[in-house]
Amino acid sequence: MKKNLILFLLIVGFLLFSWWIIYWGIYLPKSTTLEERIINIEKGQGSKEIASNLKNEGLIGSEILFRLYVLTTGQAGKLQAGTYLFTTLMNVPQIVEKLVRGEVLKEKITIIEGWNLRDIAWHFEGRGMFQAEELFESVGFPLIDYRKTSDLPQPKDFSQDFDFLKDKPKYIGLEGYLFPDTYEINKGDNIEEIVKKMLNNFGRKLTSKLREEIKNQGKSIFEIINMASLIEKEVQTSEDKKLVSGILWKRLKNNIPLQVDAAISYITGKKTTKISFEETKIDSPYNTYKYKGLPLGPICNPGLESIEAALYPKNSDYWYYLSTQDGETIFSKTFKEHNLAKEKYLK
Repeated sequence: MKKNLILFLLIVGFLLFSWWIIYWGIYLPKSTTLEERIINIEKGQGSKEIASNLKNEGLIGSEILFRLYVLTTGQAGKLQAGTYLFTTLMNVPQIVEKLVRGEVLKEKITIIEGWNLRDIAWHFEGRGMFQAEELFESVGFPLIDYRKTSDLPQPKDFSQDFDFLKDKPKYIGLEGYLFPDTYEINKGDNIEEIVKKMLNNFGRKLTSKLREEIKNQGKSIFEIINMASLIEKEVQTSEDKKLVSGILWKRLKNNIPLQVDAAISYITGKKTTKISFEETKIDSPYNTYKYKGLPLGPICNPGLESIEAALYPKNSDYWYYLSTQDGETIFSKTFKEHNLAKEKYLK
C-alpha cells in the first residue's frame, strides 16, 4: 500500500512538473521586460527553422515546446513567411497566431506624380530598401532601347499578368506604368512584388470606360500614357494640361515636332526646365526637337489627371506654349507670339 502511494505521488509529481514545464515554456512569455524584435521568416522555412530563429532572438524558451504546440494545434503548415514585429512579452500562442494570420510588419511608400524610374529607384535606395539597379533590372533601364543592346539584362515581361501592357513595345521598360500613389507594402517584399502592386493599381485606375474611349479614338494605351507623361512634366493645372494636350495632338497630326523641353531633361537627367540650344540637338529617340512624333516611350509616370487630359484634349487656336518660372503657362497662336513670350518670361 505504501509503495502504491509513493508511486502515485511520483506520477502526480511528474505530471505536475511536466505541466509546469509546458505551461512555462508555452503560455508564459520568455521575459518580463518589454523589448521588440524584428524577425524575418523566409519562404520555405518550416517550424524547425522558425523555432530556431525565435529561440536565437530570445522570444521563446524551448524550440521543442514551440514545435510541439504548432503540431498539436494543427498550425505547423500555416506559418507564413514575412517580416514580423514581436515583443518579449508575447507567449507562444500569441506568436503563432501572428504567424498564422500573416500579420507582417508594413511600411508605406509614396510615388509622386511625375517621378520617373530614376526618381523611384533613388527613393528606394535612399530608404535602404533596394539598390537602384535592382529596380532597373526588373522594370528596365531608363532610355534604353533593348533592340540595340545586349549588355543589360532584359526586364521582366509582366504583360502576361497585365493586359494593358500588351500594346507596349517589348524593347522598352515600364516607365509610365508604375502608378503614382501611396502604397502599403509588407516589410521585406521584393522588387517584383512591389512593382506588381503598382501595376495592379494602374489597372484599377485605367477603368473600362477609359479603355473603351482609347479604343474608340483609335489610339493605344501606350500612346496615351506616352502623351500623358509629356503633359505631366510640362504643366501643372488641369485646365492647362487639357490645352497642352490639344496642342501636342494637333502638332502630332500636322507632322510638326512636339519640341517638349521635359523630354530633353529626361535625356540629360537634369532637374531643370531650362535647356540649351545644344541640348536640343542631342541624338536620342526621346528628343522631340530632333525627331517628329512621340518619344520612344514615356518620360515619367503620370497621374490620372494627366492621363485623362491626354485622352480628352481641349481644342484651341494655340500652337505654342511655355511655362514661366512660377509655373504659369503662356499660350501663343503664332510662332512670332511665342518668341515674344519667351523674350518676356524666360529672360
